[in-house]
Amino acid sequence: MTTGALTGDPKGGVAPQSTRVANLAHFLTRAARRLGGEVGLVWGEAEWSWAEIDARASAMAAALRDRYGVSKGDRILVQSQNCNQMFESMFACFRLGAVWVPTNFRQTPDEVAYLARASGATGMICNATFPDHAAACRAACPDLGFVVAIGAAAFGEDYDALVAAHRGVAVANATVDRDDPCWFFFTSGTTGRPKAAVLTHGQMSFVATNHLCDLMPGTGPRDASLVVAPLSHGAGVHQLTQVAAGAKTILMPTERFDIAAAWRLVEEWRVTNMFTVPTILKMLVEHPAAAEYDHSSLRHVIYAGAPMYRADQKRALETLGPVIVQYFGLGEVTGNITVLPAHEHSADDAAARIGSCGYERTGMAISIQDEAGAELGPNETGEICVTGPAVFAGYYDNPDANAKAFRNGWFRTGDLGHLDAEGYLSITGRASDMYISGGSNVYPREIEEKILTHPKISEVAVLGVPDPVWGEVGIAVCVTVAGENVGEAELGAFLDGKMSRYKLPRRFVFVDEMPKSAYGKITKKLVRQALEERGLLDGERAA
Repeated sequence: MTTGALTGDPKGGVAPQSTRVANLAHFLTRAARRLGGEVGLVWGEAEWSWAEIDARASAMAAALRDRYGVSKGDRILVQSQNCNQMFESMFACFRLGAVWVPTNFRQTPDEVAYLARASGATGMICNATFPDHAAACRAACPDLGFVVAIGAAAFGEDYDALVAAHRGVAVANATVDRDDPCWFFFTSGTTGRPKAAVLTHGQMSFVATNHLCDLMPGTGPRDASLVVAPLSHGAGVHQLTQVAAGAKTILMPTERFDIAAAWRLVEEWRVTNMFTVPTILKMLVEHPAAAEYDHSSLRHVIYAGAPMYRADQKRALETLGPVIVQYFGLGEVTGNITVLPAHEHSADDAAARIGSCGYERTGMAISIQDEAGAELGPNETGEICVTGPAVFAGYYDNPDANAKAFRNGWFRTGDLGHLDAEGYLSITGRASDMYISGGSNVYPREIEEKILTHPKISEVAVLGVPDPVWGEVGIAVCVTVAGENVGEAELGAFLDGKMSRYKLPRRFVFVDEMPKSAYGKITKKLVRQALEERGLLDGERAA
């Protein structure tokens, strides 16, 4: 994609312009120049200065280029839990103009092999703890020319040994244009196999700037960010932003999410911001360690990936103070659609915009559209569509998905919602989550919000299932607060009168733990699968 010559008055003397932009690796170059001796990354007991991170990223870039022939546009698959090498690999790929292709490290070998094949990966960086993944990728991808191992492993040369061997080799940041790909961001979707959303250097430069502007203004070298989610997805975007600002990154010491350790690190490093999802934020604020460690340094606790239940918002505000920031977005728009800043969160229902995920991010525009693409008015529910510089270039090698995802210049999110008269967005749910009962549309999100106002309910997911009379009815899958018990009759009576009767769930199912994705999100697909595996939907099929 290129813009060609500028349009306008041909007599104005405006020459055609290149679309060249700064390589994203320049964020690291700049931090190393300005802050070379200062700590840029912490993992466990180890610390790396900005100069050391830059030198290691250059050494790996040199190894990829000189030993394996990696060049601009090549895709490098990365299978690893969070570690310093994964953090560095992002910039090593960017520096060469290659494409960083991180996986969800919790996926199976066959699932990762599919990602390798779908991305056209020519090389792989794989943690030594995943030999089966490396083998599966080699078997599935004849073009996979090499595998580098993070740690000692028989399947590839050691990452740190390669860094040591190429230390000091000069690698300049490759020349890139705005639309050159830098990152294949795999989106899980609600159905079908993951798709590779193509993120570009120009797009991600805008996103980093926008994150700093809208989500965490004032962030700079005196700040520290704690990583509590995998760097392969939203947390990676957040950490790229920290590098752009010169703020240090603190990785959790192990892949297991240890809440007490997280709060200890907040106190030790005076952490000022973190990116998380509502379920993880809920766990953080409900843990006793939240009261045992000093978290007064926190200024921006950013949550995204799903709307946050009102009861959980209040608990977070009570525990942390006015520091929580919400944004809404998808991988295809790198989370860059709306923001609800800290000063617009309130524990007072009268002052809060309950159910809203905020207003449009700077430089972005939202349109609520009907099925034909016509724009709807305030408070009318339709599909949330978005345009602006944060929208991705498209799905890699997937013209059918691209044709469905874009319409008249708008990216179709697949989420349903409405804008109020002041432009604040409320999400009703995924289009795929909506069900029709007795001819009326039912949006599970509003039912879930009502159920969560019951003091004994901690988490809930509402699904539509077939019904011979009404077409579809709802099943509410609930997790109770620890030590509490509640029955179907009690919940049904609690909801009676709070919503139209056709919206009331037909059944309530209680589970000890809600199925969640690798990123801590409750997804309806996983909940439905869990119910099917336990035979809890058999009665609905029989009906």
